[in-house]
Amino acid sequence: MKTLSPHLLRAVAAAGLILAAGISTAAAAMTATAVTDLNVRAGPGPQYPIVGLAARGSTTVLEGCIEGSLWCRVNAGGVSGWAYAKYLAADQSGSTVVISERRAELGVPVVTYETTGSTVATPAEPLELIGPVEEVDAVTPPPAVRTYITSNPMDPVYLDGEVVLGATLPNTVAARQIPDYNYEYVMVNGQPVLVEPSTRRIVYIYR
Repeated sequence: MKTLSPHLLRAVAAAGLILAAGISTAAAAMTATAVTDLNVRAGPGPQYPIVGLAARGSTTVLEGCIEGSLWCRVNAGGVSGWAYAKYLAADQSGSTVVISERRAELGVPVVTYETTGSTVATPAEPLELIGPVEEVDAVTPPPAVRTYITSNPMDPVYLDGEVVLGATLPNTVAARQIPDYNYEYVMVNGQPVLVEPSTRRIVYIYR
């Protein structure tokens, strides 16, 4: 049996170390924390169906974000999909920063997305859900409210961003008053939400 020379053995060992280092680096995936209950969608946009939920404070694997977009590919609890970067945070030198504001400094990888089937079209320039997150007291609607919403469906409205508590609807979005109740409802990005009429802020999300 032919033996390897000491020089060749050292080269093989070095190659093994490089390979091991590569595997270690790949295994050290980036992580992000959901700053609110955040939908995980099948594609990078509000028109795609919801495939999972990243609960507030939970850690997700951050696989990368689309260049020039606020949508990132994540894995939350074993469910792979897309989440809105404004509601994902990461640690940077001991400080918590929002992914959408520090992508370059954090070194977030760039990923792409190819459409594989028909999806619900969004407006060319969709309106945006605005306002701080969760700076609102969530309500607990009675069962009769869900019954009313189910019996009186509305056409969905698609807005840029994600459906989260505290987000504000643009004034141009029409909401429907629920009889004998203090709140209105709208179907936003495929989800029924309750809205406070005076502030137009989302106070409850049906999931």
